[in-house]
Amino acid sequence: MAMAQMTQTAKISVDLKVLGPILALVALIIVGALLNGNFLSAGNISNVLSRSAFIGIIAVGMTFVITSGGLDLSVGSMAAFIAGLMILVMNGLLPSMGAGWPLVMVGMVTAIVAGTAAGFINGFLITNMRIEAFIVTLGTMGIYRSLVTWLADGGTLSLDFGMRSVIRPIYFDGILGVSWPILVFALVAICGEVVMRRAAFGRHAAAVGSNDQVARYSSVNVNRVRMMTYVMLGVLVGIATIMYVPRLGSASPSTGVLWELEAIAAVIIGGTMLKGGFGRVWGTVIGVLILSLIDNILNLTDGVSPYLNGAIQGVIIILAVILQRDKKAEG
Repeated sequence: MAMAQMTQTAKISVDLKVLGPILALVALIIVGALLNGNFLSAGNISNVLSRSAFIGIIAVGMTFVITSGGLDLSVGSMAAFIAGLMILVMNGLLPSMGAGWPLVMVGMVTAIVAGTAAGFINGFLITNMRIEAFIVTLGTMGIYRSLVTWLADGGTLSLDFGMRSVIRPIYFDGILGVSWPILVFALVAICGEVVMRRAAFGRHAAAVGSNDQVARYSSVNVNRVRMMTYVMLGVLVGIATIMYVPRLGSASPSTGVLWELEAIAAVIIGGTMLKGGFGRVWGTVIGVLILSLIDNILNLTDGVSPYLNGAIQGVIIILAVILQRDKKAEG
């Protein structure tokens, strides 16, 4: 009888752990609808999803990094640097190539290559040089932020006006009323969930995060898996930047500030263990939506200043980690 009760309690706790983020999302939707009549309008929903796509794309990659036992604090600064580099390349080639989609494609390739290189550098320093991920990414966070500040000479890097109308559809257009950032985010999330649940790479990432020594004994190339998680994250930062640049057509030292906080918060809220060993991409998507809705509700209401959004996200991260620690202790 006691064993049956324990089993039933365990099942309930697991169910609550899975359903918790979903229930929180539903509660936020209800609160938002009650506080503002325009909350559920098509325009507001589209705006929330489009703006959350940048963080969402990055957070999918962050899910794999954290699942494998890593961490990346540099993604916001990395995005700012990639955006600035992308703008400089397109502005520099504009006189010879002219304003058109060939130049946009060059900008896209620049962003992907730069993101891949940045992810590789982080991964190489962590795996081959055996430096703690926190130290490496804290250092590269400062490096990328300083580089974009230097490139912009302390100001703002602006895309040539003639190119803005060409690149604008990447953010503002889409299919059947659904913008491209939302579609790309959905595609990245689906692919990420499939890889995490069905592919060997996802299982290996979880194994490495759970116990890298046991993973080695199981013939898992630990360094390669960790390296690939950082490279994947770098590529996704590049993709997110491609979606972001057409929105404002500029990059500055303030671009991407606190993106790393939002990405990590979304991952933890979604149920991925901060110490590694377990990741849930669909949970990360829900976490991204929760953070975006909190920000949107704060902007639509006068009850709490929207400037406190960062503080709220910080509290959410702390609470999520405390809950994870308690569950581990109970187990």
